[in-house]
Amino acid sequence: MTHAIGPGRLVGLLDTTRAPSGATHFLTRPAPTLTLDFEGIVADRHRGRLRAAGAREPWIPRGTLLRNDRQLTALCPDELAEIAAALGLAAVDPGWIGGNLVIAGLDAFSRIATGSRLAIGGAWAGQGRFDGAAILRVEGYNFPCRQSGRAIAAAVGRPEVEFGFVKAAARLRGLILSVDLAGTIAAGDTVVLIPPIRPRDP
Repeated sequence: MTHAIGPGRLVGLLDTTRAPSGATHFLTRPAPTLTLDFEGIVADRHRGRLRAAGAREPWIPRGTLLRNDRQLTALCPDELAEIAAALGLAAVDPGWIGGNLVIAGLDAFSRIATGSRLAIGGAWAGQGRFDGAAILRVEGYNFPCRQSGRAIAAAVGRPEVEFGFVKAAARLRGLILSVDLAGTIAAGDTVVLIPPIRPRDP
């Protein structure tokens, strides 16, 4: 599979199962491994085959059931550092904005095309048959919102960050993913990017 790109590296895992009682619903905490099935992260608050339409789908009545294309959120450490610098912060913790995967080593991470796949684990490096743990489908770019800005502001004690986050995180907010191949993933796993397969010209 010569068109594969990478490998990158899975440098952080987080989920909502360790969030404190009463915490904002999207805050995540570090996890040693994540077990994925076709509904997302096992025991996570965001798992499920379906989700309710919300503010991101203003053309559909709120609450209407849709396919869950937001099972996981992936972030890039370099992009988090850019956001932090723009906000005048030492760092932005991926858990403050609901991250599940932190992936290093893939260029222009938030610009990875919808329909790409992230193949996690194994030694295949994009050649031959996949021998890793799981494959995730890129559903799209995760647009920044004030809710995430509010969570960062609360964490650092700077209310103005709530409004600054949307601008600072533009084109840097990471990706939303769904599970194509289920398995258990761990920090240190390789991540190979498989771009969308384009139809050939006749």
